[in-house]
Amino acid sequence: MTTLVSTIRSLDSFHGTKLIFLAAAFVSFLLSVTLWFLVDRELGLFVGLWVPAIHSLGTLVLTGERDSL
Repeated sequence: MTTLVSTIRSLDSFHGTKLIFLAAAFVSFLLSVTLWFLVDRELGLFVGLWVPAIHSLGTLVLTGERDSL
């Protein structure tokens, strides 16, 4: 029973971490689009490159976290 509870808690933290990375990538995307249209296209492209970088970092972190379960 305790192992089931600990597994559920670790899965909750896994999904919470996943949500943080998805939110960060979405904010980066919105910032990129805003910069593209309102400030400077090159700056918008630069910030737009953060989105796949954030997803890659999230995958790296979450894969390591899931392997420790």
